[in-house]
Amino acid sequence: MRTIARLSAGEFEHCVKELAELLADAVDDGASLGFVEPFGHEAAAAWWRAQAPAVAAGSQLVWVCRLGGVLAGTVSLIPAAKANARHRAEIVKLMVHRDARGQGLSRALLATAEQAALDSGATLLLLDTETGSTAEHVLPVRRLDPLRHRPRLRRLP
Repeated sequence: MRTIARLSAGEFEHCVKELAELLADAVDDGASLGFVEPFGHEAAAAWWRAQAPAVAAGSQLVWVCRLGGVLAGTVSLIPAAKANARHRAEIVKLMVHRDARGQGLSRALLATAEQAALDSGATLLLLDTETGSTAEHVLPVRRLDPLRHRPRLRRLP
């Protein structure tokens, strides 16, 4: 059974080990997530632990997807903090464990983050991905257009 849930700050702390395993797996499999090899579990755990203050403050929202109780994917949403940019948010660290791919988890996670952004009033979502990657194929399904120019990146008074 698949479940997707947003993590509270406390739940996030308890999931760091699993999130680190997922991140290390994704980087090892060549995902473009901003890390380079060698990149092991300790570095992945340190990166996730560094996100804890943002998660606690609500400036980074993290969802996890579990299959049969096992953490299989995650996505984060970072709402813009500046007053002239509150209409936008960034989707970051969308990843699915290589053993769980092909089951629609990335689309489900992306839809969850997208809905949360819309519910918060964001009308412009940013998502950075590598051209030609497997991840890029999720975008057309979600009707997210490639951003060649950055329209409305900031709101003018």
